[in-house]
Amino acid sequence: MYTILRNFLFLFGPEKVHYFSMNALKMACKIPLLRQLISKNFTPVVQKPTSVFNIQFSNKVGLGAGFDKNAVYLTELQALGFGFVEIGTVTPLPQAGNEQPRLFRLPKDKALINRMGFNNEGVYAVAARLQQWRKQPGNAINVVNSNPLNPNPLNLNLLNHNPLKPKLIIGGNIGKNKITPNEYEICFNALHPFVDYFVVNVSSPNTPGLRELQEKDALRKILTHLQALNKQLQNPKPILLKIAPDLTTEHLNDVADLALEIKLDGLVATNTTINREALKSPAEMITQIGNGGLSGLPVQHRSTIVVDYLYKKTKGIIPIIASGGIFTAADAKSKLNAGASLIQVWTGFVYEGPTIVKNICKGL
Repeated sequence: MYTILRNFLFLFGPEKVHYFSMNALKMACKIPLLRQLISKNFTPVVQKPTSVFNIQFSNKVGLGAGFDKNAVYLTELQALGFGFVEIGTVTPLPQAGNEQPRLFRLPKDKALINRMGFNNEGVYAVAARLQQWRKQPGNAINVVNSNPLNPNPLNLNLLNHNPLKPKLIIGGNIGKNKITPNEYEICFNALHPFVDYFVVNVSSPNTPGLRELQEKDALRKILTHLQALNKQLQNPKPILLKIAPDLTTEHLNDVADLALEIKLDGLVATNTTINREALKSPAEMITQIGNGGLSGLPVQHRSTIVVDYLYKKTKGIIPIIASGGIFTAADAKSKLNAGASLIQVWTGFVYEGPTIVKNICKGL
């Protein structure tokens, strides 16, 4: 059924289809009976809770950053059965991103190319939306932000006494604007009361100079600063690092050594790739599309290699969220067997449809 719908949707621009589809789902979920029906059909029949970073996840299948950049569709994604959703990438200031078109399908490769450019509404708009979502029954999180350095310009209510933990775990993927310094601190402070964990994104190929921050000294400076801020808070949140699949062995060694040295909470492996080798799509098409990060099936093997290498290099001490080319339960198992604790889908969700979480969980 979804294959027929997908073929129809693929006749239209991918970015427009993304918002059309999610807004249609949002409208449906506003009707309680429809939302219950959607949840019943797409939520895994047997949940297999797992604890990672001292957080209880209802299942191991999450949605990677970039799909719900502004935390608009959390209720709807929860109805589709996701164990966790990573919002963002969120930047300090609102950012329009790159000019359209900036998202491209490669159906022959079961892949996407994107050069979105961290388009988002800015951290304070996202924080306000998350605050409203947390107020809904079952979404509350017991958070106290005692950081005296946080100016809290939104005058957000940072204390929620409801001890209920949400069924849907929320990760906050944070980055930098094209025109601002590496002020990850701003995003960290604003989102801290409302997310369950953080991911520092230094690996997108679509922000000039960003991947240079994957150098060991630059990473140490960013991560240790956030860790210091985190320790000042009453409810510290896990801090993870997201890396590119294109890192050399030397760079992977640096990442692993640094993660162990500073006791990083986790890693996300991997982001999109700039590699274009062995694609089935016509070379002229790839040239015409131009720059951007490639995701989906072509990055599957490389991302698994990176997960396996980091797991062994860190002796399994640092939990890993695996991302890259996950479409089926078999794909998920290969990542888990390589050492991942959790997995994230994105491109697989586009190609496989809303049953992807249920199908993967059924096969694990």
